[in-house]
Amino acid sequence: MLGISRGATGVRDKRNTIKKSISGVVSCAMLFALCAAVQAQSTIPRVGILFIGGRNQPHLESFKQGLRERGYTEGRNIALEYRYGEGKMDRLPSLASELVQLKCAVIVTTAETSARAARQATKTIPIVLTTGADLVKSGLAESLAKPGANVTGLSVLEENLSGKRMDILKEAMPRMRRVGYLWKPGAVAYSLDPGATIANPSFEQAKAIAQAIGLQLQSFEVDTFGDIENAFAEMPKARPDALLVLLSPLMTLNSKRIVKLALEQRLPGIYPTNQFAEEGGLMAYGPRIDEMYRRAATYVDKILKGAKPADLPVEQPTKFELVINLKAAKQIGVTIPPSVLARADQVIK
Repeated sequence: MLGISRGATGVRDKRNTIKKSISGVVSCAMLFALCAAVQAQSTIPRVGILFIGGRNQPHLESFKQGLRERGYTEGRNIALEYRYGEGKMDRLPSLASELVQLKCAVIVTTAETSARAARQATKTIPIVLTTGADLVKSGLAESLAKPGANVTGLSVLEENLSGKRMDILKEAMPRMRRVGYLWKPGAVAYSLDPGATIANPSFEQAKAIAQAIGLQLQSFEVDTFGDIENAFAEMPKARPDALLVLLSPLMTLNSKRIVKLALEQRLPGIYPTNQFAEEGGLMAYGPRIDEMYRRAATYVDKILKGAKPADLPVEQPTKFELVINLKAAKQIGVTIPPSVLARADQVIK
């Protein structure tokens, strides 16, 4: 009995040894796989995205689509770090600093304001704008052809579009005489040109265009959400026949409210992007912002492959779309002439 017991014990010892060996091999394999995953995660490029608004970003998917078209999949061969200003501009510098501390290979910004915050946080990490203003006048680039620093991307010169928007308004409503101009003068931190008396000349330029076609332009300057409410409260006194809204982060963040206030006053409006028309605005004329986000992915790809932002020319959109919302036209009692409808790229019925 004792011999049998010792034999059984020996067998059990050998089994335990084999189990421990197998367990050790499995543990080593798991550890190796974990280390490999961590190493892979640490070697894939990290791209920071600095948003002015909140988590509901209508054009983010277009940017990701652009990345996918160039072979990048989030979480597999590229990591995206999101930071949201929630509409509070004073948060942008600290959020930009967080992305710098994460050692992002590229920082993507969605407006000149956030690009400036990122530029203050780093002079070396490349910064790509999805929709900037005049990068030269704002001091972020030496020229459009050769930015010369660490900021590049896409730019929209809004003041150059005001004339076209007024032409569309005039054709749609020939009897119109007064146009309310809703804008944020400080949306772009333009430097003063030699001999200039104002940093942002967009209103004066638009005013001259309006006068040339027999229109009176009425300025409604806003800097906060409260200013927007106050501006619309003042409009019945000024009695504009139509409204022209200039693109800025403030307008985009409050697009639904702006459209609602205009509709309440039965005020025909032409807006800077299709987003406003899709939310109930009468008309919109401008570039496709989603396409600009998709194009921004091209810059990220080139930079990750070794290109320097200083050498990547700033792009400007060449295609602009007219969107007309017939539901809004019916709501405010406006009939859009067939000649204007024929020019529309999209008609919302």
